[in-house]
Amino acid sequence: MFISLEETKLYLRVDGDEENTLITSFIITAEEMCEGILRFTLADFIELPETVKQAILYAVGNMYEQRENVDMKSILDVMTRLLFSYRQESW
Repeated sequence: MFISLEETKLYLRVDGDEENTLITSFIITAEEMCEGILRFTLADFIELPETVKQAILYAVGNMYEQRENVDMKSILDVMTRLLFSYRQESW
């Protein structure tokens, strides 16, 4: 993972450890979504840009807070706009 569980929990304002597994799965999902939008792996960055971190945290935050009724189309739209300047034309 490129974003730590601790950093994400701070962003979400979660204190306990009860939902660590759920939050970790959201981080992994958000990172994979970023890679799909960027069309390259996050490992290709020497240092993860702040905009990419924010896109990941945005996705995790929405999946966590809206888990009963997630609007993935809206999340992907915002992430695509955030990541557009880093996006490659193809894989």
